[in-house]
Amino acid sequence: MKFAVIPIYTQFVPVTGPAILAIIIAVLFIGSKKMLTLRNYFSMRFRLYTLFVISVLVSSCGEYEKLLKSTDYDLKKAKAKEYYEAGKYAKASELFSQILPRFRATDEAEELNWLNAQSSYKMKDYLMAGTHFKSLIEQYPFGKHAEEATFLAAKCDYFLSPSARLDQDNTRRAIEGFNMFMNRYGASPLVEECKILVRELEEKLVEKSYLSARLYYDMGQYKSAIVALNNSLKEFTDSKYREEMMYLKLNSLFLYAERSLPARQKERYQDTLDDYFSFMEEYPQSKYSKEIQKIHDVTAKFLKAGSSDNLVNIQ
Repeated sequence: MKFAVIPIYTQFVPVTGPAILAIIIAVLFIGSKKMLTLRNYFSMRFRLYTLFVISVLVSSCGEYEKLLKSTDYDLKKAKAKEYYEAGKYAKASELFSQILPRFRATDEAEELNWLNAQSSYKMKDYLMAGTHFKSLIEQYPFGKHAEEATFLAAKCDYFLSPSARLDQDNTRRAIEGFNMFMNRYGASPLVEECKILVRELEEKLVEKSYLSARLYYDMGQYKSAIVALNNSLKEFTDSKYREEMMYLKLNSLFLYAERSLPARQKERYQDTLDDYFSFMEEYPQSKYSKEIQKIHDVTAKFLKAGSSDNLVNIQ
């Protein structure tokens, strides 16, 4: 039996266990009893390199699994740092989580906790990273990483802040975190960035407040809309939605009065009229002027008619 002659240059493929395995598989895969043509030769080399890479990856995965099961914590610590420096944050994070309890009471503990938090942050796992940064601040409030950890903890909540239509707990936590950072580290160069991010987050809360109040109005729940709009206007006095929200509140008062029982209408129309004057004082040239005037005319007419009826009854 004759075998095909395969001219392989050993300087390209190191003669190691995985390389030998790759060569054998390549020979069996080609299965040719003739000399390889130039085209088949390059095709074979491509397959050979592919199989070689796969064998190396399989071998490295096996080494990592052995490392995870190892009881040599100094080796794990060294490899965790090595993986971190190489940008392999998932592997680094898994190893850090294993060794941190072992090094908790040592001088290296703060640095290891910092690298663990940074690994999660660089993987964009902001929920876990935020937890790690906050834990680091609690354990080492005056440590060398305390300032940056405080900022990044708030930054994690910032990244977790959802759109204005969703729950804003993370938004509020981020604002609180940035404010705490500015109070503690007022001279930090990061303060200006904090201010910008806080303004952005506050705008999201304003929008959330507006959308929630507007929802009550659109659903015809005018009593709830009045409460929500009033609270929003008090909390966010400089809101970009202020004029619209004041109009919605006035119209809600008017529609609520209009749909009330006769015994309660006078009181509620009076509330509408009072709110009308407040609106006109703040926005005398409003884009809602026509709608506002109609509300005023109907409200004033009702109250005037009510006053005339009372006068007749007295006489």
